[in-house]
Amino acid sequence: MQTILVIEDHAPMRRNLAAALQMEGFEVLSAADGRAGVESALAELPDLILCDVMMPVLDGYGVLKELRAHPSTATTPFIFLTAKGEKPDIRAGMNLGADDYLTKPAAKADLLACIRARFERETARERELDSKIAAARRFAPNFDSPAPLESTLALTPREAEVLLWVAQGKTNGEIATICGAAEKTIKRHLTSVFAKLGVEGRNAATLRALEILNLPGSSLSAM
Repeated sequence: MQTILVIEDHAPMRRNLAAALQMEGFEVLSAADGRAGVESALAELPDLILCDVMMPVLDGYGVLKELRAHPSTATTPFIFLTAKGEKPDIRAGMNLGADDYLTKPAAKADLLACIRARFERETARERELDSKIAAARRFAPNFDSPAPLESTLALTPREAEVLLWVAQGKTNGEIATICGAAEKTIKRHLTSVFAKLGVEGRNAATLRALEILNLPGSSLSAM
């Protein structure tokens, strides 16, 4: 189930958004101000964030700046919700790295279309990468050691180990069992890996790992 974090200081609006999204099958997290939103995003690592712009404590632009600067949320899809609809406001949000911008009150159909479009774009990109991964695996990559990933990609030993298992098609839950760690910890390692590699998901990271593990010297590096 995909998780969406709603950051909105107006309680009725926050409840309405949460109810609408829950009816569509999403898991919903809520925060009443920007600071609480940042803390929730870093703790829960949602799949997408809906955020109001004008809020107390920390406004939406501040939220986006902080989350884009953090490796674990640097690529999380982010959609602004605001009562302002002027072009300068939209441009400011996009310049900071927002993925989309909806003017309140947004119709439910428009809100869901925006969210689904973001998820569909992610799915299409992942499918394209899937075919490239299948081709890369036919070259018999060396999975004996994470050492080539650690040295080539400047990863920590644990990050390299996690990426090695991801490259072999293991899920976060399976990797957590193998490594004796919590699944949320594995997800944090992966988001750090994504940030270091400059990629937006596990398939792109897998492809990068397979490219390295397919190199002729990877078996020597693992010794």
